Amino acid sequence: MKLFRPIRKYFSLVKFSHTVFAMPFALIGFSLGISDGDLRFSLKLLLLIILCMVFARNSAMGFNRLVDRKFDEKNPRTKNREIPSGIISPGAATLFIIINAALFIATTYFINRLVFWLSPVALLVILGYSLTKRITALCHLILGLGLSLAPIGAYLSVTGSFNLLPVIYSFIVFTWSGGFDIIYALQDDDFDRSANLYSIPSLIGRKNALIVSSILHSVTFMLVITAGITGGSGYIFWAGALIFSILLLYQHLIVKYDDLSKVNLAFGTTNGIASIIFALFVIIDLF
Repeated sequence: MKLFRPIRKYFSLVKFSHTVFAMPFALIGFSLGISDGDLRFSLKLLLLIILCMVFARNSAMGFNRLVDRKFDEKNPRTKNREIPSGIISPGAATLFIIINAALFIATTYFINRLVFWLSPVALLVILGYSLTKRITALCHLILGLGLSLAPIGAYLSVTGSFNLLPVIYSFIVFTWSGGFDIIYALQDDDFDRSANLYSIPSLIGRKNALIVSSILHSVTFMLVITAGITGGSGYIFWAGALIFSILLLYQHLIVKYDDLSKVNLAFGTTNGIASIIFALFVIIDLF
């Protein structure tokens, strides 16, 4: 319908479907907060956390598309994105970012004071990632840092305090997402070098980049085990951890440095499924 076309184009701009990467881990953080604090389930708080996730990600992805538009115009893989192709103007994208950033901070106000005061810091991290590709090949880890705020942020929203276990889950997200972002960046290694942009693949080549990604995902695997032991988890958690680990391995089996035809399958589909399944099993085990 014509009425929904403007909405669809912004959903496409921010790749709304990729929310499945961090959102399940935010739900883990929320569930940990409920179980650790022996608190009653609050639908209002859950909805506020979900809104924060949506507004924060919209801001970050919109900013990424806006500041990268000149590069996207020159990259054959990205030249048809919404801003380079003229579907969304830079001015409209800027307004979209400002509105979502403001809504993110405003939403945190209704959660608790700690989360509200930390919200600008979180916004700085997730927006700042978009500029790091200009200065460091470690940009993948900055992305991981931004996504890793999901479980600890949700936990803080429930309890207003820090704890070890949600921090471990944040480190899981950090290494997991940093690893799969390296896989995604394999597609642009040649362009990044020509445009003087930094990434692990453009710095050390595709083959070595896949090794780095594998190392990060090996650390993820160890962190998952650490989370299970620290949380005194039951067999349902370990079943989910096994599936999650198999899917981590699977993406490294299907992506080759000389064959990138399965990158989107590995990056989007496999990691999205892994995140949802793992979160589902963790949350069921908690309760």
